Amino acid sequence: MNPLKKFLFELQEITNLIVSAFFGLFKKPYYLVDLIKQMDIVGVGSLPIVLLTGFFTGGVLILQTFPTLAYYGVQSEAGRSVSTSLIRELGPVLCALMVSGRIGSAISAELGSMVVSQQIDAMRALGTDPNRKLVAPRILALVLMLPFLTVAADIFGIIGGGVVASGLFNQSFDTFLTSVRNGITVEDIIGGVIKPFFFGLIIGSISCHKGLSTTGGTVGVGRSTTSAVVLSSIVVIIFDFFLSKALQTILDVKPI
Repeated sequence: MNPLKKFLFELQEITNLIVSAFFGLFKKPYYLVDLIKQMDIVGVGSLPIVLLTGFFTGGVLILQTFPTLAYYGVQSEAGRSVSTSLIRELGPVLCALMVSGRIGSAISAELGSMVVSQQIDAMRALGTDPNRKLVAPRILALVLMLPFLTVAADIFGIIGGGVVASGLFNQSFDTFLTSVRNGITVEDIIGGVIKPFFFGLIIGSISCHKGLSTTGGTVGVGRSTTSAVVLSSIVVIIFDFFLSKALQTILDVKPI
């Protein structure tokens, strides 16, 4: 199939999947238990790796930027540079990539296994809509939990930066926090929280689509899982550029 036609076909399939899952949320039966279970898997299950990523990202930002800032005599603004970078960009994107690798792969593998073992066909034969039972709770859980995970990653990133600044460069933690407070704006926070909603939708929809379109038995499950993680990560990074530009225009974000 022509690459352009294949891309448009997959885009259509993913869009139909999102629309079907969205409208399925307003019809009975409501799969609330499944939603809560998925929120626990996405939120609580991903928390350790997200916090670890955020902490050491903040630490390495200070490790790399502090000597340069000190060279120009503005080391007191180290907290501003770290907090702004994390909240605007690195926090949402890195959190989305971590969740894509952990949750996106799990969703694709789980749904793919259900397809090749004909469990999806059995659900349809029993009158259960897989989009409402399986897809909607997973997408909604990602959309709801990814912003909270991003905020947690941002907080631990700032803590990690403060620990490195005070431990390795002997900067007062109070000075670091003052710089953080002076550097963060409401527009930064709003933009940093809006992005994860879209990233969660991207990861959930692509992973579910790849899982449900699995073919070729157990070998196909592996291909679908790899494809889901790679495609989700690429789309998140590309979409982040356009979303950042849109948020800069809408929120009138000032340069760092």
